[in-house]
Amino acid sequence: MKNLRKLLILILVGLFLTGCGKKEEKKSEEAKKLPKEKVSFLLDWEPNVNHAGLYVAMDKGFFEEEGIEVEVNQPPANGAEALVASGKADFGVSYQDTIAPAFASDDPLPVTAVAAIINHNTSGIISLKDKGIERPKDMEGHNYATWGLPIEQAILRQVITDDGGDFSKVQLLPENVVNAVQAISGKIDTVWVFYQVDGVLAAKENVPINYFAFRDISPVFDYYTPILIANNDFLKNKEDVAKRFMRAFVKGYEYAAKNPKEAADILVKINPELDKDLVEKGMEYLADKYQDDAKYFGQINPDRWNNFYQWLWKNKLIDKEIPKNFGFTDDFVNPEKLK
Repeated sequence: MKNLRKLLILILVGLFLTGCGKKEEKKSEEAKKLPKEKVSFLLDWEPNVNHAGLYVAMDKGFFEEEGIEVEVNQPPANGAEALVASGKADFGVSYQDTIAPAFASDDPLPVTAVAAIINHNTSGIISLKDKGIERPKDMEGHNYATWGLPIEQAILRQVITDDGGDFSKVQLLPENVVNAVQAISGKIDTVWVFYQVDGVLAAKENVPINYFAFRDISPVFDYYTPILIANNDFLKNKEDVAKRFMRAFVKGYEYAAKNPKEAADILVKINPELDKDLVEKGMEYLADKYQDDAKYFGQINPDRWNNFYQWLWKNKLIDKEIPKNFGFTDDFVNPEKLK
């Protein structure tokens, strides 16, 4: 009886493995039938954990399964938006705040946000713990490294004022900070950062910090950053190619979220110049934040999108009111529409 049971188990295992093999063969055959398409992709910065799902999709063959060959490039100094709009790149990484002025014009930039890469805003203000800057109003009497952007400074002014502080008492230092932890260890008191990069770096280097997130201060500042944008003509004229790309892209981020250690290994394997320990810690932090409480990865909540653009308009930070629900679509991440 025992031998018979073992034999049955071996047969069932064999059938299961054969079935899996046939599924993989079927996928491979289907991929061969698809017309091969090249898709160009522009990053927003040097490769980092925000881009992990893209590299996972490349490494795991998800794009190949869809008949897509992806060319990844670094952006110019002024970002990916202009090149994506001109059609020199099909997809690119951007941010809801920085792209706003390009949407608020008589001739809006011909791009559309097709996915939220991270569901909630993970940016905020970092400072050394011994400076005692625990909340926005504590920035009074300290300096801040600014990019000099009107929207950036208006957000900072708003959170400081709402907290009972005086923005005019914050010294603005024009500074293009590359390493925030290094900056606050020197002449800079406060820097706007993304926690998955600089917050994690501070922890790795055992630098005690204070940090407050903008989304915790006001819901209106829980805007989408970063986002994936695409050229409008590309979406219209090559919708099938765009959907094939997005199926693989979404699959890559879903896989990265479930397998952060492996995703970190893949990111470092493809980009060996990265600090492996830092990438691993960044992935640990981001794994449950790509989708977070959204119904599916990449979903953009219309209310959050619209509320932020309404705030920009009411505060005269854009030249023209951006219509409700303008500039984004869920058609390329919604599972029902992505079939």
